[in-house]
Amino acid sequence: MYVKAIILSGGMGKRLRPLTDYIPKPLVPVNSIPIIEWQIQYFKKFGVYEFVVCAGYRAEQIISFLESKDFGVKINFSVEKSPLGTGGAIRKARRYIGNENFFVINGDVITNLDLNRLKKPNSIAVIPLKTSFGIVHINEGQVERFEEKPELSDYFMNAGIYYLQNEVIGSLPRVGNMEKTIFPALARTGNLHAVIYDKMFWRSIDSHKDIEECTSQMQLIKHASFF
Repeated sequence: MYVKAIILSGGMGKRLRPLTDYIPKPLVPVNSIPIIEWQIQYFKKFGVYEFVVCAGYRAEQIISFLESKDFGVKINFSVEKSPLGTGGAIRKARRYIGNENFFVINGDVITNLDLNRLKKPNSIAVIPLKTSFGIVHINEGQVERFEEKPELSDYFMNAGIYYLQNEVIGSLPRVGNMEKTIFPALARTGNLHAVIYDKMFWRSIDSHKDIEECTSQMQLIKHASFF
C-alpha cells in the first residue's frame, strides 16, 4: 500500500543551543549527517517515497537543504508561522496527506525499528523505558547492588513513531499536541494500539550528550540497519 510519512520538524531545539541558534534541529548533524536526512533514508528502506515536512523554526533552512539534495523522493512542506504543536502541525498539513493512512515521526528521532510491524491503523511504537539514572537495589536497609541506567521492562515509553488513520485528522486540535488530545480519546475507546519493540536502535536527540552517544552507538553497528 502506498504510504506517506510526516516529519514533525517545527521545534526550536532549545536544549541544543548554541548550535540551534544558527541551524534548526532537523539539520543538526549526527555522525556528519543531518537528523532529517537519516529519517528520509530510513523511511525509504521501507518503501516510503513521499514526505510532508512540517517546519517552523528556521523553516527556510530546512527547505533549502532538502531542495538542494536528490534523495529520489517527493517532499512537500507545511510551514507554521507560530508553533502549532504536533496535532496542529498535522492538521495544517492535511492537504498534502490525501485519503490514505500515514506514518508520523518526531523530528528528533533516529531509529532502525521495523516499520512493517506498524500495520494496524492508529498504532504507536513503544519501547522499554530506560532510565537516565542508575538504580540502587536495597534489601532491608542494606545496599545489595547498583544498576546503571537499566531498562524497566514493565514500563514503556512513546517512541515518537505512529501509523495513523486518515480519519483522525479532523479530530486533531488546530493548536496542541496529539499526545495530549486525540491519543487519550482514542485510548478511551479502545482504538489506540501499541506495538512493542525491543533489541533495536532508538535515540531521541535532545542534548549535546545525545549527539555524542548516538554517534558512537551508530558507528559501533556500522549503520548497517539504517539505510
